[in-house]
Amino acid sequence: MLAHRYRPRLPSGELAPMAWPLVVYRTLNHIAWPLEADSGRWTVFVDRLLIFMGFLVFCEHNEVDFHYLIANRQDMGNLLTGMPTYLILMEMQIRCYQLAWHKDRFRALLQRFYAKIYVSEEMDPHLFARIQKQMLATRANSTVYLLTLFNFLMVPVTNVIYHRREMLYKQVYPFDNTKLYYFIPLLALNFWVGFIITSMLFGELNVMGEMMMHLNARYIQLGKDLRHSTNVLLEEQSTMDLASRYQLALTQILRRNAVLRDFGERVEEEFSLRIFVMFAFSAGLLCALFFKAFTNPWGNVVYIVWFLAKFMELLALGMLGSILLETTDELGMMYYTSGWEQVVHQSSNVKENVKLMKLMTLAIQLNSKPFFITGLNYFRVTLVAVLKIIQGAFSYFTFLNSMR
Repeated sequence: MLAHRYRPRLPSGELAPMAWPLVVYRTLNHIAWPLEADSGRWTVFVDRLLIFMGFLVFCEHNEVDFHYLIANRQDMGNLLTGMPTYLILMEMQIRCYQLAWHKDRFRALLQRFYAKIYVSEEMDPHLFARIQKQMLATRANSTVYLLTLFNFLMVPVTNVIYHRREMLYKQVYPFDNTKLYYFIPLLALNFWVGFIITSMLFGELNVMGEMMMHLNARYIQLGKDLRHSTNVLLEEQSTMDLASRYQLALTQILRRNAVLRDFGERVEEEFSLRIFVMFAFSAGLLCALFFKAFTNPWGNVVYIVWFLAKFMELLALGMLGSILLETTDELGMMYYTSGWEQVVHQSSNVKENVKLMKLMTLAIQLNSKPFFITGLNYFRVTLVAVLKIIQGAFSYFTFLNSMR
């Protein structure tokens, strides 16, 4: 099935370079990653069957995780031990299967991204290097999430050392799951769920980050190309058709601007619901993780690493959202300061000058509102929103800590 999973290509037909978190995401997560557009009916059927079976596994884990919370509802320590895994399971079940329902739309978005938005190193080495620097936070976050998964995967090792039969996560089964013929298959399902959840956590963050930062780079290119067009025209000796030629260059820039805006709206449509779900669960998850890390640091290393991973994920996404918001917020000023007044000053065609000023006014008005990613239009994905979530999580922690 891995050979049938979609692999992005550049306009030239070559395979697009993918960062290692995206490679891991594509390799491990058959639920979220789409198939090739020309996949046969049998391949599509098997893929959908595996997705349905995976959904049943998630439901089974949801049930036994919830039973653990019910069984320990009188013990705050044990309750908060199982709360993070239950919350992340719920969040990932919603996000992962919402994406699975729209895999074809996700593939179309990826195709459009690599065909029209992606900035390759050959195209602009400076911007490409800048994007890679901006994405360092998401790459680091991916590593920390893998460390979190590694901590959970150490449970079988401790089982062998101490002759125990514990699951990877805190669960209560309605039967004796320690019997070997139950324990081994259930432990394997624990492993599978862990790989799906972890790959989804950092994989989707890196996909969103790549799209946002390459879109941001394209907006930066717009400003450079507009200023370059202005300088080239101003250096010419002819002044009669100067305004009309500048109008033509400006029209081309506006068409590219419209393409970028439309792509941004498609990104918003694709990720808005999943971002809302992520942020909705984040405050409670951070609170539970911090409580466990604070009350017993040495005994809860996995929760410390997990808290760090979640904290970094929110900060990285908020930082990238703020960068894109800041760039698009300056688009109107970009057009205004492009040097059009020098073109009008040197042009001797009054009629074309008036048309140029009207077109420039329209360009400024169309870009008066910045573009930003939202969570179902309830909030903007920026550092401000992230800080509010962190403040909320700390308030919950303070309340829980006072009840100890």
